[in-house]
Amino acid sequence: MTNQPPPIGEVRRSFVTARGVRFHVTEAGPPDGRPVLALHGWPQHHWVYRDLLADPPPGMRIIAPDLPGYGWSGPPPHRWAKEDVVSDLIALLDALGLERVLLVGHDWGGFLGHLLVLRVPERIEGYLALNIAHPWVPPKVMARHAWRFMLYQPLIATAGVRVQTRTSFLDRVYAKASEIDPQTARVYTDRFRDPVVARTARDTYRTFLFREIPRMTRSGERRRATVPIRVLFGKNDTAIAPALAAVETARADDYTLETVDAGHFIVDERPELVRAKLIALAAEVPAG
Repeated sequence: MTNQPPPIGEVRRSFVTARGVRFHVTEAGPPDGRPVLALHGWPQHHWVYRDLLADPPPGMRIIAPDLPGYGWSGPPPHRWAKEDVVSDLIALLDALGLERVLLVGHDWGGFLGHLLVLRVPERIEGYLALNIAHPWVPPKVMARHAWRFMLYQPLIATAGVRVQTRTSFLDRVYAKASEIDPQTARVYTDRFRDPVVARTARDTYRTFLFREIPRMTRSGERRRATVPIRVLFGKNDTAIAPALAAVETARADDYTLETVDAGHFIVDERPELVRAKLIALAAEVPAG
């Protein structure tokens, strides 16, 4: 297990404290460039955006924080309720002096991205969501795909600390569910040997399974998205089905879904495509 973030070209690294979280933030591109907030998922950290950070699109400032308790960020003073993390991220935007951003999110970072769009639409110019369900999934649709979550989420939610710190479970997940080579996967999985990071992942899923899913099933998400949302989804995803991101069930004014030949870890598998879609989104929506 390494205590140092993996190297990425000529990036700028800093620690920014916001709402009680000591965020580790990795940036690249001109400091006065158009800001792009890039949010990672589990079991990963900011390094998933290494291609964008190593070679930012012209005129863009890529900002990739480790989410609270993940990567090299300090743990949050809460149990990773997703709306609490959204509040953390808004505080980070404030601390960085960012009024408006383009947004990219994958996996849990993708779900948080949807919640940011709903909470502070005036601060999000456009959103590129990658392999994540949207928050408006009807209970009947969710029930049809619940078996996917049962493959790993209850295990992480209950025995997640031991599983991640003491077994090769995460390495097997990557070997089975992605085309990522073992050396690359280990850059992610080694970080979850840290008990702080492992506890964060456990809390992420524990809160989701035992508090947030029951609440969503009872009342659903009633807010409507007004920000342009462009969804890119690897159709070979074994963890999350494209049906959970369907246009027909999205409560959004401007929402599109494109499925492509990739698995769940689309940022690793198709970085050139993610880059192209970000550039297209930037051209489509006006800068703040």
